[in-house]
Formats: sequence, structure tokens, C-alpha cells
Amino acid sequence: MKCPYCSKAETSVIDSREAEDQTTIRRRRSCSSCAKRFTTYERIEGIDLKVIKKDGSKEDFSREKLKRGLSKATWKRPISMSDIDDLIDEVERMLRQKKSSEVKSWEIGNLVINRLKKVDTLSYLLFASVYRDFDSIEDFKEELNKLTE
Repeated sequence: MKCPYCSKAETSVIDSREAEDQTTIRRRRSCSSCAKRFTTYERIEGIDLKVIKKDGSKEDFSREKLKRGLSKATWKRPISMSDIDDLIDEVERMLRQKKSSEVKSWEIGNLVINRLKKVDTLSYLLFASVYRDFDSIEDFKEELNKLTE
């Protein structure tokens, strides 16, 4: 493992433990060259998930892409990055439990939206506005009415 501070490859593992989600191993490392410490996470790769887009094209499932979208929707909201990671872990776990290794993009969106609605309704609205392609204030009003009923 390359040190993020000095870029030397001589690092050693000081401590290993399962993360809370029990699908990730957290490793505390120390660099032999600069003596700085850093943390890495090891995740099971599992089955490659393919996402079927609206236009029919396919691409690999990307946690980072989902994280970017959620970060934008939760920007300046009281939601931590660990909350976002937990939400993504839960969505990914559900996707990997499916029998098929291909999943439609709308299925991912629905899983995210349902969880985000429980965490923060404003973030939910922001994510839904992009995911459901809101193009007018009426779309927002409709969604607000659904939330307040």
C-alpha cells in the first residue's frame, strides 16, 4: 500500500477490524519511511453490477457516482459523510442480494429516494428533482403535497 503522504510503498498494518457494516475491513497503517499513519478500507468486490440506463446502455455500478449525487443533494444539510456511506452500503447490499447482476437505473434511484426520505426530506426533494427530472415548480408542489399528506 502506497503512503498518501510520501508515496513510498513500505507501509505496515498496525490494526485491523471489521467496520460497523460488517462488509468492510478497516485497517490502520503506518509508513516505514515518514512514520505517518493513515486508514484504509477493504471491501468485498463481489459480483460486478451492471446498471441499465434509460437509453438502454449499460455501465458498471459506481459507488462514487452515487456518492457524488447524494453529496450534491445533501450539501449544507445536517447529514454526515458517514450517513451517506451507510445509505450507499445499504443500497449496494440490497442490489447485490438480487438474483440478477444487472439492475435498472430507476431501481437504484427508488432505493436511494426511499432511504433519503427517512433521513432528510429536503435532501430527498433535491435528489428527487434531478432523479425524476422536475422541470417546473408544479413538479415540486406535487411532491411537497405528497410529503405533507
